[in-house]
Amino acid sequence: MRFLFAALLALTAGVGLTLLAQQDPGYVLLSYRAWSVESSLTVLLVALLMAFILLHLALRLLWGLWHLPLSLLQWRRDWRQRRAHRLTNRGLIALAEGHWEQAEKALAKAADASEMPLINYLGAARAAQKLDRAQSRDRYLAQAYQSMPEAKLAVGLTQADLQLAQGELEQALASLRELRRLAPRHLYVLHLLKKLYERLQSWEDLRQLLPELRRHHVLEGEALIAFELKLYRQLLLQANDLNGLQGCWKGAPKGLRQEPELLRHYAALLMEQGAGAEANALLEEQLKKHYHPALARLYGALDYGDPNQRLAFLERWLQDHGEDPELLLAVGRLSLRDKLWGKARNYLEASLGREARQETRRELAELLIHLGEKEQALTLYRQGG
Repeated sequence: MRFLFAALLALTAGVGLTLLAQQDPGYVLLSYRAWSVESSLTVLLVALLMAFILLHLALRLLWGLWHLPLSLLQWRRDWRQRRAHRLTNRGLIALAEGHWEQAEKALAKAADASEMPLINYLGAARAAQKLDRAQSRDRYLAQAYQSMPEAKLAVGLTQADLQLAQGELEQALASLRELRRLAPRHLYVLHLLKKLYERLQSWEDLRQLLPELRRHHVLEGEALIAFELKLYRQLLLQANDLNGLQGCWKGAPKGLRQEPELLRHYAALLMEQGAGAEANALLEEQLKKHYHPALARLYGALDYGDPNQRLAFLERWLQDHGEDPELLLAVGRLSLRDKLWGKARNYLEASLGREARQETRRELAELLIHLGEKEQALTLYRQGG
């Protein structure tokens, strides 16, 4: 639009000058020493205009030649950035599609000219990991840090994640300890530490980490309870003696000590340590509060105290839980210890009728052999495979 306006203005001026020249072309005399030039005013004006145009073009040309190297450099820089952008996109797509070789080459090649080389190097490191090129992976990670030192946490997390995935547990531990020093509350750092300690079976380290996991909601709800149960189950297994076992149990959260599965596990370990009285009292206390099949089963297997008294304690639950095969198996076993053969047979047959379990068949078969019914016992053994 501006060009059209300028052209129209120039055309109007040209027509006006032409008409003016036709009426009176004017006269101009230029004299300098022995030189003199005569011309009409119109010719002089046209000559001056042409001279101005030529001078303008010459200056533009000189300006362009003077800035040519800088212009070429800027053009090359823009071209490299456009090319790097295309290669980065291609590499990220290849990385997402699992074409590791293509991804590594494209991302590494574009890194120098990329607007965000950190992304290129981290992507190339992940691709190199998939190709089992640990040295290339570590080189890309070092280049990622050099390209953006302020992204040390991001680079470190990627490094630890890749080391953990590759099974480089000691290296991952060193990386995560440094990251925790930099960002002690970072959720993903805590998550990776949890994952690493589990791989290392470093249960004591996990116990010390547990308050942080709970405080920062790395684990919540059922996932937290499941993790705590697994952790304290392993800690109880690691106890070397009865004192260590009891100390570990007292150190567990109070709510966790009410969980039937962990309580059953602890009572079984007490039995292995010869603390039958403590295991018996613990199971009776918990069963009085709340009946649980697994606890009733363990109570029936506990070889401690007066079988008749313990049988009476357990039989009180038959009125409300008489259909539970675990309870029937438990009272059957206690009946066997009390040498109440008829009662034991009834309970074991009732348990087997509700749930066909191998251990129930074995208990009943041994009882039938004791009673002289070998054919029926052999039939039970055959049914158990």
